[in-house]
Amino acid sequence: MADRVLKVNAFTTFDLLEGSVEGHGFAEEAFATLNVRTARENPESVSLELELDNVELESVPPHADRVTLSAAEARELAAELEAAAKRIESEDDS
Repeated sequence: MADRVLKVNAFTTFDLLEGSVEGHGFAEEAFATLNVRTARENPESVSLELELDNVELESVPPHADRVTLSAAEARELAAELEAAAKRIESEDDS
């Protein structure tokens, strides 16, 4: 991924996922980096960061998206992800 916006290292949550971007009149797929961050000292929020490989994209300039969550919002997201994972696993067991 050339011209990265996010810092990617051994501590990055996910550094190679399948991602997509969709807009009015376009839809593209690219590898993606997804990271969860908090401040090392006195954290007040959780940041969820997403960057798609801009080398593979034609319709979107290099950028990263970030969402800032409170502790309660991060827990709610974690619960939703856990519930979705369980639904996938239960379908696999059927």
